[in-house]
Amino acid sequence: MKDARRIVVKVGSSSLTTAAGGLDADRVDALVNVLAKHQDKEIVLVSSGAIAAGLAPLGLDRRPRDLARQQAAASVGQGLLVARYTASFARYGRRVGQVLLTSDDTSRRAHYRNAYRTLDQLLAMGAVPIVNENDTVATDEIRFGDNDRLAALVAHLVRADLLILLSDVDGLYDGDPATPGTSRIAEVRGPEDLAGVSIGSAGKAGVGTGGMVTKVEAARIAAAAGIPVVLTSAVHAADALAGSSTGTHFLRTGRRSADRLLWLAHASTPRGALVLDDGAVRAVVERRSSLLPAGIASVEGEFSAGDPVELRDGDGHAVARGLVNFDAREIPRLMGRSTRDLARELGPAYEREVVHRDDLVLLHP
Repeated sequence: MKDARRIVVKVGSSSLTTAAGGLDADRVDALVNVLAKHQDKEIVLVSSGAIAAGLAPLGLDRRPRDLARQQAAASVGQGLLVARYTASFARYGRRVGQVLLTSDDTSRRAHYRNAYRTLDQLLAMGAVPIVNENDTVATDEIRFGDNDRLAALVAHLVRADLLILLSDVDGLYDGDPATPGTSRIAEVRGPEDLAGVSIGSAGKAGVGTGGMVTKVEAARIAAAAGIPVVLTSAVHAADALAGSSTGTHFLRTGRRSADRLLWLAHASTPRGALVLDDGAVRAVVERRSSLLPAGIASVEGEFSAGDPVELRDGDGHAVARGLVNFDAREIPRLMGRSTRDLARELGPAYEREVVHRDDLVLLHP
């Protein structure tokens, strides 16, 4: 970890805001003091806090539950958040760049490449990317849901050497940290190390959406993609960046996967489903083949070409997820037919896969 050069740091709302919902300038400055001193490292900051920062200015005493008011709070708070970071990093002569993402931006091939190029260029020019979910426009169907998962996926996107998840708790405990007798788990080598561990939800401040559940899930995603993770409190950020022993260290459990497929598996929301016959299930799952029209038994939902869809077996179990090449209304007349016949009858545009194998990821139980 000491040799990590490109690092994604995620900080939660509770570490940046007051209990009333406004930004805490001292907390932001304290975090920036740590990050800005590491001139030898490329740091991407995934920062929550936009909605929380917008609560007080809009006269809201707690985080709203409805999407419209969340978006309004994010619209006000995101500007305040980035302005605070801009001023704080400027004390060190550092520039920042705002990058707002939705899952729709990153599961599609062209959008994914653009997101990578933007972040990579910001780092090359010495700027600190400040990444957040684009809460002002994201709908329920295209939301990441929490910034912990977003941070894990951004770490994969930018080919990070390390992911640091900062919280208001100094690591993962084997029970409620407030209960006497519980202890911090220093290292997690795999899922078996978490067997029997009770993992809590969102904190008492009520300004965030996550909690330890989302952090552990984010750590699992990153570790499975070959990226080690440190989970600790914001006050121990300096130790985490220096590679010192702090918090909970999640070791790598897998290798880096194809870029967009991780996003497709963990960040996309299916807009519909294709039910496959037994032969198509075997071809997709066992041979990693593309899905052809001949293997489709039925179609569910309303979706457009390019949308993510589930591929299900005859029992309704999702076996894969992919980006579909046809609208839902087109598929019924394609089902059960060969691409050669379709091309002869409908034209060469129909001599192709319904879901190409390069746009398909298997879902493991």
